[in-house]
Amino acid sequence: MEILFYIAALLAIISTLMVITRKNAVHALLYLIVSFLAISVIFFLLGAPFIAALEVIVYAGAIMVLFVFVMMMLNRGDTGEGIFGKIPSFKNWIGPVLIALILTGEMLFLFFHQDFQEMIRQEVTPAELGKVMFTQYALIVDLAGFILAAGIIGAYHLAEKEKRSHHRYLKNKTENS
Repeated sequence: MEILFYIAALLAIISTLMVITRKNAVHALLYLIVSFLAISVIFFLLGAPFIAALEVIVYAGAIMVLFVFVMMMLNRGDTGEGIFGKIPSFKNWIGPVLIALILTGEMLFLFFHQDFQEMIRQEVTPAELGKVMFTQYALIVDLAGFILAAGIIGAYHLAEKEKRSHHRYLKNKTENS
């Protein structure tokens, strides 16, 4: 089981790196789906099959479909390139690279300086998850809902085009006003 965990973790890291280095936005989205699926396998191996199923349904399914719809609404051409197709300059990479190095350093420090015990597999039921999410972490759930709503509103405004009335009655009415 431990080797499966490391394989899934390696696949998640590699596919996430592929997401941020691809010029074609459609390819990046496909790699993001692979990353979500690898994370789902990790959740399953850690004893949380319900969270693993939610990861597949919510992220790899619903959220990625929304991303694809946004890309279709933006209509950036056949290649899928556009605002996503440019690789950022070096100065734009400094912040994310520093954060990634700090997190990697923390992870390596913990890995080499902790006494690891055998991982205890424990089932997490949907009732336990719901109880924790809507009591102890209710604010975080609400904030995630606000962020998703802001993303939907932003996608709508990005895709909105100038409205034209095609009916002659409406056209004359707007011109006379």
